Amino acid sequence: MASRKIIHLDLDAFFCAVEELRRPELRGKPFAVGGRPETRGVVASCSYAARVFGVRSAMPTGRALQLCPTLLLISGDHGHYTEYSQRVMEIIGRYSGLIEQVSIDEAFLDISDLPRSGSEVARELQQAIRRELDLPCSLGIASNKLVAKIATDTGKAGHRGPTPPCAILEVPAGEEASFLAPLPVRALWGVGPKSAARLESLGIHTIGDLAREPELNLARLFGKYGYDLSRHARGIDNSPIEPEHDIKSISQEVTFDRDVADRSTLHQILRDQAERVAYRLRKNGMTAVTVRIKVRWPDFSTQSRQLTLPQAANQDTVIARAALTLFESLWDGKRKVRLIGVGVSGLQTEIWQPSLWDNPDDKERRLLAAVDELKGRFGRKIVLRGTALKKESHREDDP
Repeated sequence: MASRKIIHLDLDAFFCAVEELRRPELRGKPFAVGGRPETRGVVASCSYAARVFGVRSAMPTGRALQLCPTLLLISGDHGHYTEYSQRVMEIIGRYSGLIEQVSIDEAFLDISDLPRSGSEVARELQQAIRRELDLPCSLGIASNKLVAKIATDTGKAGHRGPTPPCAILEVPAGEEASFLAPLPVRALWGVGPKSAARLESLGIHTIGDLAREPELNLARLFGKYGYDLSRHARGIDNSPIEPEHDIKSISQEVTFDRDVADRSTLHQILRDQAERVAYRLRKNGMTAVTVRIKVRWPDFSTQSRQLTLPQAANQDTVIARAALTLFESLWDGKRKVRLIGVGVSGLQTEIWQPSLWDNPDDKERRLLAAVDELKGRFGRKIVLRGTALKKESHREDDP
């Protein structure tokens, strides 16, 4: 049986690369997309010029500014990132019908049916994305997803300097174990800091060390996960490319700069979050059965509540009404709030036929469809409800 040819593609510093397209003056400069330090912000993405100073993704922006005092902070625009991500996926689609997008800037594609070598296809794909979108990317090629992903990471890890790596690394079929052997155990999927520390305490520092460990010993130490560790250490991964991921839930959360106890502010933010969630439902052609809220208090304790709607919905007002009801059941009217969020689950494909009669629900759906079209063309802020208040400064998290 012929081995598969899997490519893993990772867009290099994607958010920053898109920002450089919008603002060419940023090219070559140390900058980051993220929140302000006074708003408990973190770095979502940073340019390679910033990485020279030690700035990294997920780093608090206050720490990033200590490392690089000249660092420019950009708030970012998720809508633009989504648009460019979709265009990248369209280019990938020319090379394979079997694509698994794992994040906004990362995907696997199966090119087993193509007669050319994996590195040839990867190089052509990289050039197409650069030529058509002016975005840099790195690629790993192997016989399975696990090794292809690690090949990408390894290719990028060897890069130094202020420019994107644009790496391409192929692991020939049959050489998976020897490629992985010298790498640290933390390079494997599923090996986090705690697992890595435990393995290292047992004298297992590299993936090669792990591969030499008897499988039964690993099973005794880690249970069923031990079998996966053993197989992965030997470069064995039979997981398929999964073209579609079912959306299980949609949510919006806000972490405040300063803890908030003002009812009108909290209510308005919940309405705004409900509007965003409802918009994403309609955009995906879906409705939701369950609405939930999450509240985090100043002591970092977190509570949540949820309720089931009488019928599946995707209207702003329905979700907002449920969210406000849930919030009032949790809040005593005085306690300060650190984080608040609205989410929906129990998603279903929307089924709606316009009524022959003058149904208020039909009118609202038509109005929302028109508003959604305007938002899609001109941005979400083109239409605001009359009740919208002046926004408080906060960091938004979009799981």
